[in-house]
Amino acid sequence: MPNVLPQAPARASRFAAPDVFATLRGQAAGTLLTPADAGYDEARRLWNGMVDKRPAAILRCTGAADVAAAVRFAATAEMPVAVRSGGHSISGHSSCDGGLMIDLSMMKAITVDLEQRLAHAEPGLLLAEFDAAMQMHGLATTMGINGDTGIAGLTLGGGLGRLARKHGLACDNLISAEVVLADGSVTVASERENPDLLWGLRGGGGNLGVVTRFTYRLHPVGPTVLGGMLLWSWSDAREAMRAYARFCAVAPDEVDAIGVLLTGPAGDPVFAVSTLHVGAIDDGERALAPLRQATPRPRHDAVAPVAYAALQSAADPMFPRGRRYYWKSHFLAALPDAAIDVLMARFERVPSPLSKIGLQLVGGAISRVPPDATAYGHRNAAWDCIPIASWVDAAEDAANIAWSRGVWEEMCSFATGGVYVNNLGEEGEDRVRAAYGVNHGRLAALKARYDPANLFRGNANVPPAVATAP
Repeated sequence: MPNVLPQAPARASRFAAPDVFATLRGQAAGTLLTPADAGYDEARRLWNGMVDKRPAAILRCTGAADVAAAVRFAATAEMPVAVRSGGHSISGHSSCDGGLMIDLSMMKAITVDLEQRLAHAEPGLLLAEFDAAMQMHGLATTMGINGDTGIAGLTLGGGLGRLARKHGLACDNLISAEVVLADGSVTVASERENPDLLWGLRGGGGNLGVVTRFTYRLHPVGPTVLGGMLLWSWSDAREAMRAYARFCAVAPDEVDAIGVLLTGPAGDPVFAVSTLHVGAIDDGERALAPLRQATPRPRHDAVAPVAYAALQSAADPMFPRGRRYYWKSHFLAALPDAAIDVLMARFERVPSPLSKIGLQLVGGAISRVPPDATAYGHRNAAWDCIPIASWVDAAEDAANIAWSRGVWEEMCSFATGGVYVNNLGEEGEDRVRAAYGVNHGRLAALKARYDPANLFRGNANVPPAVATAP
């Protein structure tokens, strides 16, 4: 099934009458927008330009009390719910047609406990905002690879990021959360309070509730790190990818290296690696030297001391809001020559110069956490392979979607069978099960406890487990 397809015009919602939301307006401190209100169209827009949904109303929440009021209202009205923080997902699950969008994007409070090295962060923060606040103190925790992404969806799906090989996933660094449950109550999930709920929030993709505050463990990072881009010409790309695979197989945890096939500034295809070393600059020089000095040598080497926050947002111009995006992804346990050949051949036929094939390196500290320790269970992967179709003209949808699917299909024989839940679109129940793997059953049981009516189904949905007779 496709990840995202162009949206059909929404049918009139049964919640379209203007007085339907009068009660919610009276209960919430935040702004409630309906299609007749100024600002509605801007508020409903998401990062992926392929998604064009029209909620019956959008509540721009100011805190947990607003979220709780919205949840209670939607549950009573049996109204579809979508929860938006950064609005950055490929799937567009953070909006819905004819329902209530609970918009957390205004909730951006953040505090730092320097003594305990903890950050208390609200869900409306973007990665760049979180990183900037932490770097004022020379601290960080794992976040993603795009500064325009929201911290909430990223963390709840697991949270692959550039510090993950050294410090674990974003969800591994989540030590507590304030959560609005499906009955509208507000609770805390931690190792001491509701530890089963914390387990499910660590990778469960928003199935169990709306998190209104995250508490993260922090680590000394930066503010200056060693990192930057290495770039090889297409004539050297195959051998460079092989050298990259060999380097990654033995790289220390402090190293992150994201491989990308893309169209270069001159319009020619290239292979690039975005590098980062977490630690002393001299240690980084030694750790990255085998790749920088590999045969063939890169035609461009921009590795240098750089601000960590700047490196975190360096790829943002490649993924602007409003462009059309489609992808499917696989976890890979290895990158053999045959897989490299497939990726090279497929990229030679890419229909859009804006598209890429990404290889996000994982492993390291991620792999040393037991698969059942969190809802995120894919601890054995070495790479996340993502054919990212990106284009502007809707008339080119079919060609670009077909290209991404084709790359994904040919890479199936090299895949582990698992998939990162944050890279899922509307791909069906089997792919959701693949995302949660051995943890799907436990997550379904938690769903039956915390959200038995499946109110929070605007996600890679795990339906509540059905009780069986003794």
